[in-house]
Amino acid sequence: RRKLRSDVAAAFPTLSTEQLAELIPNKEELNVIKIHSHKGEAITVYMNHRNPLLFEAEKVLYPTVYTLWLYPDLLPAFATWPPVLQKLAGGADLMLPGVVVPSSGLPRVQRGTLCAVTLLGNRAPVAVGVATMSTEEMLAAGMKGKGFAVLHTHLDHLWEYGDKSSPPTLAPLVTDSAAKESAGDEEELQGKEPVSSCSPEPEQHVDIRDLSLKDRDTCAEVLGQEELHENRAAEPAEDASTEDQQEAEDSRTPQEQMDALFNQCFFHALKCKVKKSDLPLLTSTFLGSHMFSCCPAGKQLDIKKSSYKKFSKFLQCMQQQKILQVKELNKGVESIVEVDWKHPDIKAFAVPEGFSSASAAQDSKSEDREQVYHAPEIIPLYGVSTKMIPLFQESGHRKGSVLSSSEVRNIIINYVKSNELVDETNKNFVKVNAILCDCLLDKSEQDEISHLKWDELLSRCLERLQPLHQVTFFGQEPVVRKGNIEPIDICIAQRSSNKKVTIIKNLELYGLDPQCVANTLQQKVQASATITPAPGAKDRVQVQIQGNQIHHLAKMLLEEYQLPRKYIQGLEKAPKLGRKK
Repeated sequence: RRKLRSDVAAAFPTLSTEQLAELIPNKEELNVIKIHSHKGEAITVYMNHRNPLLFEAEKVLYPTVYTLWLYPDLLPAFATWPPVLQKLAGGADLMLPGVVVPSSGLPRVQRGTLCAVTLLGNRAPVAVGVATMSTEEMLAAGMKGKGFAVLHTHLDHLWEYGDKSSPPTLAPLVTDSAAKESAGDEEELQGKEPVSSCSPEPEQHVDIRDLSLKDRDTCAEVLGQEELHENRAAEPAEDASTEDQQEAEDSRTPQEQMDALFNQCFFHALKCKVKKSDLPLLTSTFLGSHMFSCCPAGKQLDIKKSSYKKFSKFLQCMQQQKILQVKELNKGVESIVEVDWKHPDIKAFAVPEGFSSASAAQDSKSEDREQVYHAPEIIPLYGVSTKMIPLFQESGHRKGSVLSSSEVRNIIINYVKSNELVDETNKNFVKVNAILCDCLLDKSEQDEISHLKWDELLSRCLERLQPLHQVTFFGQEPVVRKGNIEPIDICIAQRSSNKKVTIIKNLELYGLDPQCVANTLQQKVQASATITPAPGAKDRVQVQIQGNQIHHLAKMLLEEYQLPRKYIQGLEKAPKLGRKK
């Protein structure tokens, strides 16, 4: 602990003695864990209060984002636009075109300097990286090329080791010239209460993933309006009245404004868009098709910026008020099954100006014809089973640890190399030691097999891990489910009088509303389509349509809904087209 404190003091000389004692306390528990990066490098991580504080790679210490949130000025910081964070968290380096050059100029750094990356309008760092060129070289290159090799970010696997908290909102130290001019005689107060027109309130914690380019444009518009107002000598009376209205609106916090917008769009959608015949209606369809279309021009619904944070919590609140009833069809898939159309809140709601009931009804019909659907992102995952623990415990994993296929591959490769199991005569083969024998070989094979090919080693390992999958629906948090995802099942059944029907199951698992699919198919093929309970599956339904309609169904699922073919079963049963005579 004393050596670590001296190493930290040497690496970060700006830290005071008090800050060092706070970062690495004497009496509190300090844990040290070893992990492996995607490239196979061994990383030492120092943990305190469940959060990783520092990580060491090749005998160099680096701070994590948790530490930088406590000491935001520990490293020279470079700002970027909020949408860039997702790219950095996915493993990308920070390119110079993505760096925002402030009016005061870029910080002066040399090549190889450890730097922090922040988002525009917030001083809290979200990434740590090494400068690939000096500030002078960046400017000489016209701010083009790679600027920083990113080592660690908010939202990456190292961040997930901690409490997964979001960055605090810290106002920039240097405000814009327009903000300084408008402050006037209150410059002394700025030191105590920093104010930035682009940043949220300091006490409010904002999830950085929710910020978008639209926020940046809004900030630019606000600054532009302020400068315009200062430069003009007098304003017309009409402009003054609109400004008063804007000030009255802005007196509410952004969170309160978003809550009000969600309530408005919710009641608007129920009053003008949704009909009793549409029920049951998937909550994702209700949000994406009905509520979004009720959003006024110039505004955007974003549940993360509301006090609810999740759309399911918003609907729970409405359910408590007995406006509607929501039922979970499957894990992560909810449906509105009942609406109280006589509820006083629905009756009292007045449709905002610019919308009409007739136009809303037409919009609803057009949306039924072309549904706004986003195919879910499906990622296969693997859980460490009891039998496989000996093979994975060396890399710091235990029973139940969830891994991607690439992580499993890297762990196996590192295990083989660290235990020197690669065959010296033929590097395509791996020697089977006692642990590999117990984990990957059947009893009948244990005396016969002494070597395995790399591919067979990895495939055997994946087969013996517990299958899982992660589904991410549009605008929702990822959901991890056990087992492999069931494909959309299409089959042909024979009915009386030698008539055939096409039956489609498991649409709900992919966020598809069975009623919408049935309505769309019915219009396309001009055949009767019905919804019936799926046999053997609780709370699931199936679509049944007259005739063999697999050709039309395949075109809709593959081309319109953009679903991968591997998640659709039964397309080979399409009717064969006869030859023309």
